[in-house]
Amino acid sequence: MKPAPYPRTALAPTQRRQCLAWAASVGLGLGLPGAWAQAPAKTQALRVISLGGAVTELIYELGLQQLLVGVDSSSLYPAVAQKLPQVGYARTLATEGLLSLQPNLIVATEDAGPPAVLRQLEAARVPLHVLSAEHRFEGLIERCLKLGQLLQRPSEAQALAERLRRQWQSSVAQVQQLQASANASRPPRVMFVLAHGPQQLRISGQDTAADAMLRYARVENAVQGFKGYKQLTPEAAIAAAPDILLVTDQGLAAAGSIQDFLKLPGLAQTPAGRAQRLVSMDALELLGFGPRLPLALSRLATALHAKA
Repeated sequence: MKPAPYPRTALAPTQRRQCLAWAASVGLGLGLPGAWAQAPAKTQALRVISLGGAVTELIYELGLQQLLVGVDSSSLYPAVAQKLPQVGYARTLATEGLLSLQPNLIVATEDAGPPAVLRQLEAARVPLHVLSAEHRFEGLIERCLKLGQLLQRPSEAQALAERLRRQWQSSVAQVQQLQASANASRPPRVMFVLAHGPQQLRISGQDTAADAMLRYARVENAVQGFKGYKQLTPEAAIAAAPDILLVTDQGLAAAGSIQDFLKLPGLAQTPAGRAQRLVSMDALELLGFGPRLPLALSRLATALHAKA
């Protein structure tokens, strides 16, 4: 889900000069020749910018939030992270806004952009590290361990990874039990609807975070035949014939109520709409693939199988 971007404000001339002077002093200028990307020395205090809600969650879960000097606008959990300086939406970054916080480490996911800004940072040898955003539990563990290396706390990351593995095993066992005890002859068909407003409705095909969560929950994605997202139309909703609708809390709030949501194009004509079978979860918890992933799977599977 795309959070509303924070308004971008220009730096005052004095701030801009200070920013560029700092960038030049450490070789991170806007196209300065001879700049090199080097990881901060272990004796150097880390000043970290986190670009991605799940990355920020991991940093807090590692107990290293004191290293953060800035986050992007998708860093909504834990709530205290919202008090940190904001650098805007991760897909629409501005180089000067990042440099103004004087970081010596920027950690991002593959969603960060625009590409021109990332190329500018990389060409200038800014210490920018991009973590894989793949939608697998194993990917979460890889990101956790990589963060431990980058933040110079490998033992803490290893301990967190072991805790996450135990939680995941418990959640997977719970899902298997739910599936075994189900009375239905087939898994429920679920359609995930990503809603930013009445005119901005998309449904999830394959190779998305939503599709991965549905597979982990041992239910069927009612939408097949394409990768990513496409616009919701009445015809697509009716053809998918979902037993259950899955939405985000934020999308449901934008619609107003469950009844209002079911008035959206074609939804009332689906089996899910007629029976008002709808499950809602927080967007970052459901789709973020952060450290709450085991809990998210448990909550999702319980809710979906209860509706089947």
